[in-house]
Amino acid sequence: MSTISAQLVKELRERSGAGMMECKKALVENNGDIDTAMEWLRKSGLAKADKKASRVAAEGRIVSAQKDGKAVLVEVNCETDFVAKDASFLKFSDNVADIALKSGAADIDALKAAAYPGADSVEEAAKALIATIGEKIDVRRMARVATDGIIGSYIHGGRIGVLVALKGGSEELAKGIAMHVAAMNPQYVRAEDVPAEFVAKEKEIALGQMTEKDKAKPAEILEKIVSGKINKIVSEVTLLGQPYVLDTNVSVGDALKKDGAEVVSVVRLAVGEGIEKVEEDFAAEVMKQAGLA
Repeated sequence: MSTISAQLVKELRERSGAGMMECKKALVENNGDIDTAMEWLRKSGLAKADKKASRVAAEGRIVSAQKDGKAVLVEVNCETDFVAKDASFLKFSDNVADIALKSGAADIDALKAAAYPGADSVEEAAKALIATIGEKIDVRRMARVATDGIIGSYIHGGRIGVLVALKGGSEELAKGIAMHVAAMNPQYVRAEDVPAEFVAKEKEIALGQMTEKDKAKPAEILEKIVSGKINKIVSEVTLLGQPYVLDTNVSVGDALKKDGAEVVSVVRLAVGEGIEKVEEDFAAEVMKQAGLA
């Protein structure tokens, strides 16, 4: 028959989730009939991505790579914690982190399009892994930090990853601050980063919690009471205001000041953030892994 068109290959790729070369081979083997080619892919186990595309992938790993003042975090998702510990998944996610760093990919789309050893791209490699493992695999998010200063990197249990860039300070301090961010997850870095709406809302709540006796106090006293409560809340939600987890006698801001350091940027990723998870019991998960569900 005539040469298989790129458009036909593209259409089969979108329908099946299989790699480009597999789709082309399927179309050649089946004389360009896309439906028959789809069946051919299913029988050969290469169209598993088609079935998995709508499933929820909220487990997985946060991986990192770092070199010469540059560092990346990448979230790679799968459906179960079984697969999150699988050797093939671990190798794939480690490779993706290295590719993210070396390719200079600016966003997740660029990373998915980047070359992967033995495949056309990271996205194609992920689809090939789906065919092997039998679960949805999603390279979901990435974050990049570059600085002339120091970068602290910390991964907690493969599920939380943090990068902290410092101006001044030491590698030990940068790592410590990254550990703090992993543990405490501050919403903001500095007090001035806290939105005015947040402060106004907390002030309204603080006033609402006051007794009639408190409200009867002079305005300047009342203002001091409210300001004290707001300052405490702002400290609780800001990195610099929180007690430093490695030395709770001082704040993070004080620890930085002691080393003559300043926070330039902070990135924190946690597996499955923002994904609506489907609750399943253990038996159902085992059945899925055994291919019985």
